[in-house]
Amino acid sequence: MLIADDAPKLAPATALRTLARIGLFLRPYRGRVALALIALFIAAGATLAIGQGLKGVIDRGFAAGDAAELDRTLVLMLGIVALMAAATYLRFYTVSWLGERVTADLRRAVFAHLLTLPPGFYETTRTGEVITRLTNDTTMLETVIGSSVSMAARNLLLLCGGLVMLALTSAKLTFLVLAGVPVVVLPIVLFGRRVRRLARATQERVGDVGAYLDEALHEIRTVQAYGHEPVDRARFGERVEAAFATARQRVQQRALLVAAVILLVFGAIGIILWIGGHDVVAGRLSPGELSAFVFYAVLVASAVGTLSEVFGDLQRAAGATERLFELLHTEPQIRAPAVPIALPSPPRGTVRFDAVTFRYPSRPDAAALDGLSLDVAVGESLALVGPSGAGKTTVFQLLLRFYDPQAGAVLVDGVDVRDADPAAVRRRIAVVPQDPVIFAASVLDNVRYGRPEASDAEVRAACAAAYAEEFVERLPERYDSFLGERGVRLSGGQRQRLAIARAILADRPILLLDEATSALDAESERMVQLALERLLAGRTTIIIAHRLATVRHVDRIAVMADGRLVAVGSHEALVRDNPLYARLAALQFDDATAVGAGPETRLPAQDVLRTTVRR
Repeated sequence: MLIADDAPKLAPATALRTLARIGLFLRPYRGRVALALIALFIAAGATLAIGQGLKGVIDRGFAAGDAAELDRTLVLMLGIVALMAAATYLRFYTVSWLGERVTADLRRAVFAHLLTLPPGFYETTRTGEVITRLTNDTTMLETVIGSSVSMAARNLLLLCGGLVMLALTSAKLTFLVLAGVPVVVLPIVLFGRRVRRLARATQERVGDVGAYLDEALHEIRTVQAYGHEPVDRARFGERVEAAFATARQRVQQRALLVAAVILLVFGAIGIILWIGGHDVVAGRLSPGELSAFVFYAVLVASAVGTLSEVFGDLQRAAGATERLFELLHTEPQIRAPAVPIALPSPPRGTVRFDAVTFRYPSRPDAAALDGLSLDVAVGESLALVGPSGAGKTTVFQLLLRFYDPQAGAVLVDGVDVRDADPAAVRRRIAVVPQDPVIFAASVLDNVRYGRPEASDAEVRAACAAAYAEEFVERLPERYDSFLGERGVRLSGGQRQRLAIARAILADRPILLLDEATSALDAESERMVQLALERLLAGRTTIIIAHRLATVRHVDRIAVMADGRLVAVGSHEALVRDNPLYARLAALQFDDATAVGAGPETRLPAQDVLRTTVRR
């Protein structure tokens, strides 16, 4: 399932009731809907009028031998056909426009809602399946709104109008037609339910295909590096075959539905022709009336056949609609309060964790933070160190309010972040991750992500401050150069400097730095450290430290273990007084005393090259 088990589910509904939800997106275009309905009624009326014209041609033209009457009737029929063609054009264009417009609006609404869902939602959600819902399912709705619904409405009108005209032409034959309706409707209902169930299953299997494809292609380097192509090829094939098998069952049920309806409907027409032919021979019915009756009977039969086929499309669309509205009805757990408290202005940049306890939704039995209390003053630099799983990254997650703690409070500038607008909180925080995020766009667009309204000159100034200008100028189109998906055209150090430029441009009082130099060579690290020195100036900074050599000169170092704060102090004091920190230091240096107050020359050669972060 896409949605987590505790997420709200939609109640079961019929296909038409499910599709009625799309009406919310049609409301802004009521005028065009009305125009399409008018054109629909005119086209249906003109189609029904052709039957009466056919009756006149046969009875008053052919049978009576009146050439003038025959000419007048044929001219009238041509006029009716021209009116029907014009109305059909207007209906087709308007309905197709509505299909495209509503689909675009629906995609925008779903995407906008997806952006409000916190990272916790995506812990239990496959991104590839979400993409499938946003693309394939909306495309199916586009077809239904722009074509199938119009066809259903048109044929429903023709069915009703045709039945009325049948009754006016011959009540006895009409009774026979109506008697056969339940026989035709029964397979539509039975097969339609199966088609709907299989349609939803098909979309879910397609979602599996999309999810696997998304993951494999995004990690193509790992796939090829480990020679995993045969395994991935086989696993992808299994998912494709599963989607095909489900689709085959759906197609089979739909084909049986159409075949059953055709057999029943046109068999009934044959019976009616046999009975009606005897009435003409007996003089109880004119040839023109029988011809008109056959015309209307074929019209009704075609309408029923088309409705049965369209009903299959509507069933599939109902399944797609349910999947889309599951997303739209998924309530974000992180949201702004009804009356958010405004953060103080101008911003100061203080951070406080007050007895915070937090468990991730996907790991409710393990506390990521356990009673954490921590204060960071204005302009202070604080490093978080500790073994893997100590809770360092969780501190960042809660500060950005991607999650809310189960106990305690996280405060920014003295305001509990749960009482403030999350967007306002995040506008005070800049993040430089260890693995920088570079979008498939230009240098300008990537850096401007930190402040969309910034001018080109401001972006260039930020790049210069981040020491990124020297490599940007060497790119083929300089600041307009396309960087490829996830920045594949850049080195690790170049990506990191662009991420720093983004944070410099954002110019926010609080900086979260997931140590950005642990995977860089000495030259790249030197450039990144120079950029960081400019970025840290005057900002409240919290650093996740992977290497102690890079944080020896921060104001304070906080040692964490198992989600708890175990010590706070300077590098030298912690080496002397805290066994956990001393052990971490001993693992990274020649010996524990080498990381104390001793000279830099006592460090290993690779650490001598590292420029430490200074305030």
